[in-house]
Amino acid sequence: MGDRRWFKLGVYLGAFCLAMVITIVLATTHKVFFGPQVVAAPTSESVETATESIVEPETVTTSQPQEASPSVEHGFMYTADSNNPGYVPAERVALADPSNYGERYSVDAYGQPLNQEYLAVLHETVWSANSAINTFQTYHPRDEDQASYHTIIDRDGTVIYIVPPEKRAYGAGNSVFEGPNGPETAVTNPAFAASVNNFAYHISLVTPSDGQDNGPSHSGYTDAQYKSLAWLLARTTIPEGRITTHANVDRSGSRQDPRSFNWPHFLEYLHQYPSRQA
Repeated sequence: MGDRRWFKLGVYLGAFCLAMVITIVLATTHKVFFGPQVVAAPTSESVETATESIVEPETVTTSQPQEASPSVEHGFMYTADSNNPGYVPAERVALADPSNYGERYSVDAYGQPLNQEYLAVLHETVWSANSAINTFQTYHPRDEDQASYHTIIDRDGTVIYIVPPEKRAYGAGNSVFEGPNGPETAVTNPAFAASVNNFAYHISLVTPSDGQDNGPSHSGYTDAQYKSLAWLLARTTIPEGRITTHANVDRSGSRQDPRSFNWPHFLEYLHQYPSRQA
């Protein structure tokens, strides 16, 4: 009986030792293959090399928002003077549906060259900015329904870009600009009356709530709208003598916008820009 007990005890001790050995082997194997990797501390050279391999300098992007400014094609827009009054309005883009604007033509519908200088035509929306934008962003297959401005200036002064300035917005149907060298207009579609659209930059001010009718006047535009209008036009190559209104160029007899426009107040802000000082 004693020998048998010693035999059992030996078996137990052997099994225990074997289990310990297996446990140690398994633990070591797990650490090697799945445990944390120990590496040398990086040197400045290795960090620089690793960074260059991950980020290429020419593809680095910043988190700064992109300016929502009009295109600078065809020399129409230029950067504002560095000595400007420091006013910068909020800006956003709400592009019109392509059916509501077109290309600027170099020849008219009869093959005659078109070389008029740019003209700024001021409008008002009558209704809200969103109402106008919804209209311009709606597809209009019929020519007579197509309409747009290049830019809208909201009541808080926000500048909303609708049509790129190098494109032709449909802001004034039957229209002529009486310039110092005589009447200026262009026929780009023989089915419609001549208009200034081919060389016009159309800017519309959002109308106050008391002007959402056909009355002859209303309470007028905000100070922020006049500041933004001056800021926008100071960035263009359009001279002061070629800033006009829809009412002035209209030949249909139905347009009177922008009603209640305060020219002296607008010019006061425009002349604060060095390039526009009288």
